[in-house]
Amino acid sequence: MTKVVKFGGSSLASAVQFAKVGDIIRSDESRKYVVPSAPGKRNDKDIKVTDMLYSCYAAAEAGEEYKPKLKKIKDRFDSIINGLHLKTSLEQEFRTIAENFEQKAGVEYAASRGEYLNGIIMADYLGYTFIDAAEVIVFDDKGEFDAEKTDKVLSARLRKCDRAVIPGFYGAKKDGTVHTFSRGGSDITGSIVAKAAGADLYENWTDVSGFLIADPRIIQNPEVIQVITYRELRELSYMGATVLHEDAVFPVRKAGIPINIRNTNQPEDKGTLIVENTCHHSKFTITGIAGKKGFVAVNVDKDMMNSEVGFGRKVLSAFEQSGISFEHMPSGIDTMTVFVHQEEFEGKEQQVLSAINRLAKPDTVDLEADLALVAVVGRGMRSTRGTAGRIFSALSHANVNVKMIDQGSSELNIIIGVANNDFETAIKAIYDIFVTTQL
Repeated sequence: MTKVVKFGGSSLASAVQFAKVGDIIRSDESRKYVVPSAPGKRNDKDIKVTDMLYSCYAAAEAGEEYKPKLKKIKDRFDSIINGLHLKTSLEQEFRTIAENFEQKAGVEYAASRGEYLNGIIMADYLGYTFIDAAEVIVFDDKGEFDAEKTDKVLSARLRKCDRAVIPGFYGAKKDGTVHTFSRGGSDITGSIVAKAAGADLYENWTDVSGFLIADPRIIQNPEVIQVITYRELRELSYMGATVLHEDAVFPVRKAGIPINIRNTNQPEDKGTLIVENTCHHSKFTITGIAGKKGFVAVNVDKDMMNSEVGFGRKVLSAFEQSGISFEHMPSGIDTMTVFVHQEEFEGKEQQVLSAINRLAKPDTVDLEADLALVAVVGRGMRSTRGTAGRIFSALSHANVNVKMIDQGSSELNIIIGVANNDFETAIKAIYDIFVTTQL
């Protein structure tokens, strides 16, 4: 069995955390390929190494004194090396970084050095082969990830070493220029490595014991999701759940490799298993609840709208012309409502409204701002009668007015629109009726 293991920044923030990670890896012979992030915060007042690198490079690029900042970064890594009693030296690496900063190597190069240096330490600590991600993670000239070329190059490289450390977050263009994924991209690297290695499992280790049914900032000690499908994960991630970078799903999903979200500080917890399909019955009717605030509902009303061919296209083209994407579009016989992000819409609202009136010629157009969307997701809802009714009942008892409801044809999710002020109350009410009371 082959496992690829990725460790987040909080898991590698200090020598103490590194030692925990080492124990986890050595406890299972199948954990052959390791993807580390840059050191994260050691405490609430600390600064992530990646943020320190951004600040240091900005100073260098502006022609300001940057070496004291670089020295602080080196001290962070040296504290890890010394705490682990290693003989690893990063002197030459930091000389190279200083030279490249002075030559304006780019902000992406700077941001990637945290993962790169942590990878060197991790490889030395474990006695694994170090593979620079810039040599095996390929981007094209436009900065788009080249999945096919990467899989070919990386697979060939991994076949030559039984155990290796590959830093997360970055790769390189064909000319050797370092290029990064979006913030949190080490999750993506782990997924790419898992696919290339033909892994049986991709373990993503972080500081939580898996996906939680609801946001712990809203629900105190929410239940952990034991098993979740990729489709459910996609729905929850899109609506704000942030344990895993959503782009990390695609490489392993295509290869049929499950993901296991685990807790470095509580390695005995089984965490959450993310799979393509499962006959595993969820403990509850729902799998999870997630949501976002800050939406506007654009309500378009026109008599006989349903008989006018192309009406919906005309309305949506008004948003398209202004470069605004829509979230949801529930409709009736003579009405349709388009939900869009308020922040994105506000600066362009008049040109959008003008375009709707010009293109669709509606009877009225109304706006309702300061709305939130809540997604209730779960494969168990398909076979359970009255799920929507229970949601409405819970919200009614909590005095939450429902502005919109939209259920997908797959019966995998129900989206509810409420006022921003009712967002937390709505989530608490739904969690209570499906999880706490389990009526």
